Formats: sequence, C-alpha cells, structure tokens
Amino acid sequence: MVIDEIARRHQLTLALAPSQVPETFVAKQYGGSEGDGVPLLVAKPLTFMNRSGDAIGSLARYYDVAPRDLLVVVDEAALPFGRLRARARGSAGGHNGLKSVIERLGTTEFARLRLGVGRGDLRRDLADHVLAKFEPGERAELDQFIARAADAAEMFAADGIEKVMNVYNPESTAPEID
Repeated sequence: MVIDEIARRHQLTLALAPSQVPETFVAKQYGGSEGDGVPLLVAKPLTFMNRSGDAIGSLARYYDVAPRDLLVVVDEAALPFGRLRARARGSAGGHNGLKSVIERLGTTEFARLRLGVGRGDLRRDLADHVLAKFEPGERAELDQFIARAADAAEMFAADGIEKVMNVYNPESTAPEID
C-alpha cells in the first residue's frame, strides 16, 4: 500500500520488471523531488513475504543499487498499529521477510522502515493476522498511516535514514496513531 501511494503521488506506473528481476513490479523515475537527476526506483516484490529477498537481491544486482541506498518497507506485528520505526541497519529481529533480504544481499547494512500492524488476537495464527484485512477500527486510520509511511520513504530518498529516524521513530515527537 505504501508503494502504491508513492507511485500515485509521482504518477508512476508499476510494471513487471525485466526478466532478470523476476516476480517484481517496478517503476523508475529519474530525478528526485529536487530534480537532482538521481534515479529513484520504486519496487514491489510479488513473492511471498518470506521470499522477498529473492526479488530485492535480483533488483539490487540488476540496477546496481548498493545496500546502503535501499529502504526496505515491511509490516511489523511487534509494533502497535500505526507506529513507524526506521533503522539504518540491523538484524531481522524475527521478521522472515527481512531474514530473506539479509540472506540474499549478504549484509544487514540496509535501511528498513517497519510499519506497525499489531499482533491482533493472540489465539489467532500470526500469518493469518498479517494476511487478513485490517480491523474496522484500524481502517479509519489506515489512509493516514499509509500517507505517513510514504512520507517517511520519500524523506529517505531525499534526506537519508538519519532524518527519517529523527522524525518518525517513537522516541521522536512525531504523532503516532494508537
């Protein structure tokens, strides 16, 4: 949803990536918001989450994107709904999608933006929870949450992960949805 929002904002059309980057939708834009000529790449893996590293690794190799220039956006059940958490690097922290990316890139040195989706009912299987539709109470806040996450991703492209962490991490003064 975040990638779709970024594509909508910049009138980008996501299309199937070249065959060397299987199972990925991609949109390429030259020039950031400041017109600096830096190519921006927005991509959405079509793989299962726990195999997203396959798509991201292929994408990074094909387009020659260094891990330090990547922002991987993932849902995070360990964070309450609406909370954002950005990190410059780190472990997978139990997230199978990040584990896959780390394995394929061979490094933990890439930025990540975790989007809190909450854990939901503890009696429910976690996979069922993260694949389910949002709860009625969450749907009312969803557009604002997705917009904030897209803002954070755009900030990463323009200003880097440090600024994103300062503005959006829970310790900052950024408003959170609870």
